[in-house]
Amino acid sequence: MMFVARVDVRLRPGIADPEGATIARALPALGFDDVREMQVGRCFRFEIDAADEATARQRARDLAQRLLANPVIEQSELELTALGPAGDRP
Repeated sequence: MMFVARVDVRLRPGIADPEGATIARALPALGFDDVREMQVGRCFRFEIDAADEATARQRARDLAQRLLANPVIEQSELELTALGPAGDRP
């Protein structure tokens, strides 16, 4: 069964985010006075073939923890979606 995994990686709370801070400082000059708490991160999307959702979730979580994120300073969030019978892509 095919699944689409989306992993969002961002810095843990308390870790300096200079890129996010630079963007936040520029927002008022661009008319975005109402935006708060800018944070920069990365998003990874990949397909994974697994026997069931639990297996796909565990494999995707392992990949995120071992390769995509540095667990010392970053946190990751996983979203998993099963592909439809026709192989529909989200």
